[in-house]
Amino acid sequence: MLYLSGRVYNLIIMIDRILIDSLNIRARDFATKWKNQIHSAHQLKQYKTIEENQLIEGHMAIYPLLSRTLDRGLDRSQVGDYFVKLGKKRLAGGFPVSEVVYGLNISQKVVIEYIMTEFAPENPMRMYQSLGALTRVAEFFLLGSFYVTKGFLEETYKGMKGQDQVSDELLKKYFKDDFFFKDN
Repeated sequence: MLYLSGRVYNLIIMIDRILIDSLNIRARDFATKWKNQIHSAHQLKQYKTIEENQLIEGHMAIYPLLSRTLDRGLDRSQVGDYFVKLGKKRLAGGFPVSEVVYGLNISQKVVIEYIMTEFAPENPMRMYQSLGALTRVAEFFLLGSFYVTKGFLEETYKGMKGQDQVSDELLKKYFKDDFFFKDN
């Protein structure tokens, strides 16, 4: 078991609390930075078709969810539900799955840049604390990418099975995922 001195432990809690509060209070600022990076990425064509304010408003919810995750621990059902719905929504909006995953990567990058700017690891203690926060942020976005892809693929599967009437044999060949709604 790793022993942390009281001073190090208090610093970790203080920085976590600041990060948690900032993700809630400044969600619009984070979403605006995300939108700016989305617009500067030439690969993200579909995101650029959305009006800027709508893009910001639609993306703000991810930061309070990250805040709750950092504060209370990872709740797979809550995180999974949010990202599965996001994947389904993005498919309905005509997004390629690669853009959606890249958009999540940019969200992660915005948070990491904030951590590295606000809590610049100027000494070993700050470095240690920053690495802990960065690890938890990375876990959140990795899980988000998993679930957003799953939601995207579930909707694709349902569309192909329903309105496109693709055979079960062909669907099973290309959709190896374990979808909850699949007929067994």
